[in-house]
Amino acid sequence: MNLSNDSYVILLSAKNSSERYYRTGGGWVKESARGRIFPATAEQVLNHVLPALAGVKPNLTVRVEHHEPDLGH
Repeated sequence: MNLSNDSYVILLSAKNSSERYYRTGGGWVKESARGRIFPATAEQVLNHVLPALAGVKPNLTVRVEHHEPDLGH
């Protein structure tokens, strides 16, 4: 089982929108609700995730999905 950062997708959901954060070969990426892709630093990802985890933004939920890499089988 691969437990590295690039095998996870972080989903932040609010009432009317959602964002996805995941790792690519070049680093972290933020995918907006409209599907636009932005580069992100690890600190930026934490700045978005931590308030939701701490309950500071009660209408924001966090879900993390684990994906095994596709080995072409």
